[in-house]
Amino acid sequence: MVAGNSEPGTRDAIFLGITAGVTILYQFSFFVVAYGFRFDKVTDFAGTTNFVVLAILTFLLRGSYYFRQVILTTFVIVWGLRLGGFLLLRILNWGEDKRFDDKRNDFCKFLLFWVFQAVWVWTVSLPVTIVNASGRNPDFESRDVVGWVLFGLGLVIEAIADQNKLAFKNNPQNKGKWCDAGLWSWSRHPNYFGEILLWWGIFVSATPVLGKGRWAVVVGPVLLTCLLLFVSGIPLLESSADKRFMMKSEYRQYKKVTSVLIPLPPALYGKLPLWFKQIVLFEFPFYTSNVSGSEEQLQGE
Repeated sequence: MVAGNSEPGTRDAIFLGITAGVTILYQFSFFVVAYGFRFDKVTDFAGTTNFVVLAILTFLLRGSYYFRQVILTTFVIVWGLRLGGFLLLRILNWGEDKRFDDKRNDFCKFLLFWVFQAVWVWTVSLPVTIVNASGRNPDFESRDVVGWVLFGLGLVIEAIADQNKLAFKNNPQNKGKWCDAGLWSWSRHPNYFGEILLWWGIFVSATPVLGKGRWAVVVGPVLLTCLLLFVSGIPLLESSADKRFMMKSEYRQYKKVTSVLIPLPPALYGKLPLWFKQIVLFEFPFYTSNVSGSEEQLQGE
């Protein structure tokens, strides 16, 4: 048990310092392996399992074992082991990760990626870290149940989406095609929707414990959401898919009738006005590449 009788602010600072140190050490260890042996296939595994390490560590260090702490720690373990195992097996099966084609031989670029991954892990873990550090055990509220439901839905959606895409990619008949099977027929990025949903669920179920100053942990799910919507998630994948498939009218129709994030029936989404899609459903203009000059070629399809 660490700092069991300390003031809440001091205890939080101790746990934040410990998790920061462990995260840096954990990520640096995997960076050495990835760069030294040119084996970047462990990158995603290192990220997801780091969440598991922090959740278990903070749970054991505090030693209070309140039911809310047990639930949230278990949530992170289940999510991290499932996703980490899935991503590791997938990359071992598919080969090299193209995200690192311009980084794996550049020490500074590659190191910067791992530093950013450490920041991501530590920040997104904040709600669970603070719950496990807390000595408070308030009565259960409706917020707990809402958070659990959001997490459960997000986990199921993410797992189903991953399996849908894996099965699609493993079918030789789908070589060179974009995935539009299962949940991917209702959302272009259903796995990201599940990811966002489950982490907001963890935050919501953590809120009964949060007191003065602790609400700052909302930066965790906010950072995750912003990364997926604006930085390393959807923008990169949309750009990559557009470069490969935008010349195909079937793909452009798929984008037109398929929600970018929130799963919706194509028959409904396709009829919604563009302004509604952009403002309410995250269909931002920068998700579509400039394809001017391609129409002449399309006329001959």
